[in-house]
Amino acid sequence: MSDIHIMKLAVGADSLEDILRWEQERGFAEVSYIHTRHRPTRWEELINGGSLYWVVKGVILCRREIVSFDYVEADDHWLVGLKSKNILTEAQPRRPFQGWRYLKPADAPKDLPVGDEVGMTPELARALKEAGVW
Repeated sequence: MSDIHIMKLAVGADSLEDILRWEQERGFAEVSYIHTRHRPTRWEELINGGSLYWVVKGVILCRREIVSFDYVEADDHWLVGLKSKNILTEAQPRRPFQGWRYLKPADAPKDLPVGDEVGMTPELARALKEAGVW
């Protein structure tokens, strides 16, 4: 397990369903990729068990394991290789930020048991968390 993870805003996602739909649209390959202009400084630590935690509308809702960072010279960008399976997490509120943000494992939300509700909006998840019922 890595000593560090990263968080990224899921720009354009209004709910967890958007992220799950994007995953399906990309197909069911073992690894799928997202593009980024800059590789995180601590990238070597991230490929040894780190995860990318998606922040949707101010709430962490899921994560994907990071497997690689590959430079594409022709387009001057990086491909972040992620295991294709999203792992649902406890809802954890986050303030807005730009770019990547590192996340210590002790501060990361716990994974949800398989079968927990996936249709929850970020607003509902935040309200339930704040009310202490989730």
